[in-house]
Amino acid sequence: MSPVRQDVESRVNLLSRFTRRPGRTAAEATALVVAAVVAFPLYWMVLSAFKPAGEIRSAEPRPWTLAPTLDSFRRVFAQEDFGRYFLNSVVVAVAVVIASAFIAFLAATAVTRFRFRLRTTLLIMFLVAQMVPVEALTIPLFFVMRDLGQLNTLWSLILPHIAFSLPFAIWMLRGFVKGVPEALEEAAYMDGASRTRFLWQILFPLVLPGLVATSVFSFISAWNDFLFAKSFIISDISQSTLPMALLVFYKPDDPDWGGVMAASTVMTIPVLVFFVLVQRRLVSGLGGAVKD
Repeated sequence: MSPVRQDVESRVNLLSRFTRRPGRTAAEATALVVAAVVAFPLYWMVLSAFKPAGEIRSAEPRPWTLAPTLDSFRRVFAQEDFGRYFLNSVVVAVAVVIASAFIAFLAATAVTRFRFRLRTTLLIMFLVAQMVPVEALTIPLFFVMRDLGQLNTLWSLILPHIAFSLPFAIWMLRGFVKGVPEALEEAAYMDGASRTRFLWQILFPLVLPGLVATSVFSFISAWNDFLFAKSFIISDISQSTLPMALLVFYKPDDPDWGGVMAASTVMTIPVLVFFVLVQRRLVSGLGGAVKD
């Protein structure tokens, strides 16, 4: 390549870089503004958890505090049943994540690899189930749990969350399973691998990013649930979860907003930790889902 041509191409590249710069800057500025708007409620929650009671009740709220205190957190951890609430939330969330991931993986493999009657109808039913509002099914689910004798037990929270997590998980994993070439499955069978071995030793690691992505949504849904916890745990306080702990601080006549914000902050920490641990696989899983 001649020096003249190289100089011309370098000038063209430099010009195109500068012409794209304003649009890129605007996009980055917009992204920062959106991120700030989304993060502001989280910031205000954490800030209110550290504010003294006088500043929280002030008629002139300020986005800072010069006298941070841990009194709200002390009241939260001083609750007699707080540890049990936390453990119940962990049990429910972990059970929902494991069960929904296991069932969704097998179901996605079945609807993708196997040919059977009403397969398309079954997939449409998954979508329809995802469209139904949770609030519309709360009363029917209450009667189902009552007839099964599961009211005031953790199973009344685990089973509904598994049911509501499966449609989304199956649809998302279906794309990952479909992305695995059938030639790979045939090659594994020719090498003597059984269907079970192919399923767990070859297919499962390949769709693991998708499983992680669906598990994040299942975990958040089960961890932050208040509707089912309030509807199905009626009298046995020992079976309550962390969202129910917020009611201890919320009193209509004299709400303890510092305690509410401190308890909400404590609830948020496990979700953030879980997200940080799986963020790499989550990004690759969402990228694979969009690509599919």
